[in-house]
Amino acid sequence: MKTTNLTAILVASTSLYVAAPTAAQAEELVLYCSVQEEWCRAMSEAFERETGIEVLMTRRSSGETFAQLAAEAEQPRGDVWWGGTGDPHLQAAQEGLTEEYQSDELANLQDWAVRQAETANYRTVGIYAGGLGFGYNSDLVEENPPACWADLLDERFADDVQVANPNSSGTSYTMLATMVQLMGEEEAFEYLATLHNNISQYTQSGSAPIRAAATGETAIGIVFMHDAVAQTVQGAPIVAVAPCEGTGYEVGSMSIIAGGPNPDSARMFYDWALTPEAQEIGAANNSFQIPSNMNAATPEAAPRLEDITLIDYDFALYGSSEERTRLLERWDADIGSLSQ
Repeated sequence: MKTTNLTAILVASTSLYVAAPTAAQAEELVLYCSVQEEWCRAMSEAFERETGIEVLMTRRSSGETFAQLAAEAEQPRGDVWWGGTGDPHLQAAQEGLTEEYQSDELANLQDWAVRQAETANYRTVGIYAGGLGFGYNSDLVEENPPACWADLLDERFADDVQVANPNSSGTSYTMLATMVQLMGEEEAFEYLATLHNNISQYTQSGSAPIRAAATGETAIGIVFMHDAVAQTVQGAPIVAVAPCEGTGYEVGSMSIIAGGPNPDSARMFYDWALTPEAQEIGAANNSFQIPSNMNAATPEAAPRLEDITLIDYDFALYGSSEERTRLLERWDADIGSLSQ
């Protein structure tokens, strides 16, 4: 049975929050984290060790965190939103949910990370990058493995593909925006409607589909390629694929939440998180994105952007409030409704 997490999950997620610190608790940081739990915890613990500032960390996917920021706009409870795809960070910037800040580390960042900051008038910044693709379980798919987006429509993969819901998942929204840019909007939604026949589940988390493929629950998971590589490195029979037609990519981002309770701690974390030492924590915790600091070591297993056929992803357009809202509403109407 197909299950769909509709926009309601975002509303529900906003009822859960980290309590805001009191004035007597100045040496704290309330961190909203949108990467894997292990990486979130490692970043929190490293910052605590180096600064003595207590980190109160909550991990949620990108779409859920954006919804939380919007719900808390009148009384912000978080200080920094770290990680997750850049599109919702850009929307948050446009809606005034995050504040402008320019770190001295900007001079050391990759061009794509600086462009992300410039697009948002420095209300966000790129911290890592990674290409969109999928991974398949080679024990379950032994012949004619999929190499292209079109291959995922094959009837032999009926109920054997997983992808996240784009309302909750930045990964899946990147896929939605990628298809629109790659194919044109009408053809993209026709593709997604046909692909729906092969989808066994729309998950809440963007990386959940590849974890399901790693355990044999499904044959194929549509994810960022570095998430597929992470399963391979851990010994799962997962093969990462860069689709032959071309694909989009993410610029994982970081933003300071406007009006947060600990602005000094927020700026300290922001500067620290852009250093090479902080960015190399990802690889030590089985995360294989491309770091934004040019002086940080790129993990050996990380899929290189230059080896992937990338579209010219329009971050400004697809990260805008109007376009992101419109596309998600159409997905709910045209694709999400198919499971009802």
